[in-house]
Amino acid sequence: MRPTHILFDFFGTLVDYSPSRTDQGYDETHALLSRLGATVSYDGFLTVWSDACAVFDGLSDQDDREFSMLEPGTAFLREVLGREPAPEETEEFVATYVREWSAGVHYLPGLADLVAELSARHRLAVVSNTHHPPLVPGHLASMGLLDAFDAVVTSVEVGWRKPHPKIYATALDVLGIEASAAVFVGDTYGPDYEGPERHGMTAFLIDPGRSAPVPDGRRLASVFDLPARLG
Repeated sequence: MRPTHILFDFFGTLVDYSPSRTDQGYDETHALLSRLGATVSYDGFLTVWSDACAVFDGLSDQDDREFSMLEPGTAFLREVLGREPAPEETEEFVATYVREWSAGVHYLPGLADLVAELSARHRLAVVSNTHHPPLVPGHLASMGLLDAFDAVVTSVEVGWRKPHPKIYATALDVLGIEASAAVFVGDTYGPDYEGPERHGMTAFLIDPGRSAPVPDGRRLASVFDLPARLG
C-alpha cells in the first residue's frame, strides 16, 4: 500500500536547533525577573532554572508523561521570588524565555521546496515533543509552511511524549488514517523510529553517523533524502 501521509518530527528534522536551556542568551528573561522582584544573578537564574526543569524531565523520563513549561516556570518563580507567582507572571516568564530560546532554532535552506514536492503526492503532519503549545506552530508560521500541514500534534497537548503510543494514536485519529497509511520521519531512534514502527507505521531515521540499528533503506543523511526513498 502506497503511504498517503507523512508525519514529521520537528526539532532536528525540519529545523536545526540547540536543545540547551542556558546557551542561547537570556538577557530579556533575566531583566523580567528583576522587574518581578527577583534578586538572583544571571548565572544563578540559569542554574535554578536548569534544576527546576531537570526535576520535571526526570518525572517524564519515568513514564513519558509530558509537562507544560508553565509547571517548571511556576516552581522556578516560586523559588526566586520567594512567593507564589501570579499566573500571568508565569505566562510572561515562559513566553519571554521561549522567545529567547528560539534563537537557537535555525530554518533549513530549501525546506519550502521539499515540502512543496512532498505535498504534491502526500498529506503532511508534524508530531513533536514540546513543552509549549504555540512553539512549533509558531515556527512553522514564521517559515511560511503552517498551511502545508494538515495537523500539528504536540506532546504537551496530548499529555504524552514520544515514544508513548498515545501520541501516535492521537495523530492518526486526528488525520483519520490507519497506521499502515503513514510514514514517520525523525532524527531520534526511540521516539521517531522504534515508537512509530511499533505502532505500525513505516519509519525513516535521519542518522548521518550511522549509529542507530536501522536498515540502510530506512536511514537518511537528512530530511532531503526522503523523496528518493519514497520513490
